[in-house]
Amino acid sequence: MAHEVVAILGARGFGLPCARRLGKARQILLGDISPDILASTADILIREGYRVETSVVDVSDKASVASYAAKASSLGRLVSVVHTAGISPRMGSPERIFAVNLVGTMNVMDAFLPHAVPGTVCVVISSNAANYAPVPTELERLMALGEPDAIVAEASKVPGAETGLGAYWLAKRCNQLRVQSAAPAWGARGARIVSVSPGMMSTEMIHYEREQGAPVDEAVSRLPLGRIGHPDEIAIAVEWLCSHDAAFITGTDLLVDGGQVSGIRWAGTMGEDPTDATTQAG
Repeated sequence: MAHEVVAILGARGFGLPCARRLGKARQILLGDISPDILASTADILIREGYRVETSVVDVSDKASVASYAAKASSLGRLVSVVHTAGISPRMGSPERIFAVNLVGTMNVMDAFLPHAVPGTVCVVISSNAANYAPVPTELERLMALGEPDAIVAEASKVPGAETGLGAYWLAKRCNQLRVQSAAPAWGARGARIVSVSPGMMSTEMIHYEREQGAPVDEAVSRLPLGRIGHPDEIAIAVEWLCSHDAAFITGTDLLVDGGQVSGIRWAGTMGEDPTDATTQAG
């Protein structure tokens, strides 16, 4: 009998806890741009008894992602694809953020669609930052349905897009919209696609942002729940979305942010403004 396969893109952050929850008694294909991170994460999982293969993959490279998707499909029956790979506002230039977080997500969705089978679930990790993005209606339609180059060209014209934070917000909003528009195509194959939007989570990425001057602790102190989230809390949500209990859920986003978006909307407080030059990143 063919193995059930779980493909995880992004070996740190949410990737490791998602692999632990989804990979039990399954074949894991772990993908990351860093060979060193791949090796260290795979070693952790193998020591814990998981069956793991690895593949270096650059999500911003369409051919690289296509090769990774084909390898995942060759290992057995594809049951879950979890796309966690991405960079934070201060980890790269706006151009690189668009290439990885926006175009990279489209590459993953496009590459895995032909390999989806009845029961396959694709989960895209977006961000609650998508809810802050000042996206004009006409750009939202382009983000949902357009070609990557056209989307990046138009998104780059939005005020604030020249900053790392602004590019990040816009890319993550595109992730959500792309998942919405992709649901019919995935449904035609008996598969589902959803996004999850984390808030302030205790990952290496958020620790890096803090070190680079982002007001992380101030933002956490204003959360309705009053604490930072744990990576496994995202993995729990992903595990549920990939389960039969969530079989009627597709083409939508699950917000897991400790109430940050609701607090900002109704309390009128904002952590950073991408149109403010003092918050420029990358």
